[in-house]
Amino acid sequence: MSLSLQTLQPQKGARRRKLRKGRGIAAGQGASCGFGMRGQKSRSGRPTRPGFEGGQMPLYRRIPKLKHFTLVNPKEFTVLNVSKLSELKAGSLVTRESLVEAGLLTSPKHPLKVLGNGDLKVKLTVRAAAFTASAREKIEAAGGSCELID
Repeated sequence: MSLSLQTLQPQKGARRRKLRKGRGIAAGQGASCGFGMRGQKSRSGRPTRPGFEGGQMPLYRRIPKLKHFTLVNPKEFTVLNVSKLSELKAGSLVTRESLVEAGLLTSPKHPLKVLGNGDLKVKLTVRAAAFTASAREKIEAAGGSCELID
């Protein structure tokens, strides 16, 4: 027998007859139709809407509404603007440790990132974990250099 659209039919035993509820004791689902004796869940029509918890504040209203997922391991930086670097003397090497000695950073826990707010007139060699594009531009425009470190 060839397989074609006209000869398609379900496997033997795949389709069962619909239960005829409320058609007497012999049908197996007579009288209360499998809904028990009395109560809210035995009444006709859908008893309650999905998620209804009997008047208690439902779960979907109790939990906070998430707008986004928080990062598990976010990259954190100790940030410093270019305007603060202008206080240093020309030709000096700028690292996180030298900034602590100069008093520009108080307690650096994370790698240094240089931001581009302000102006720089002093030539410096800056070693940091990250630079913004504008900070790199201003340091190099003043004759200094930017070195990335891990």
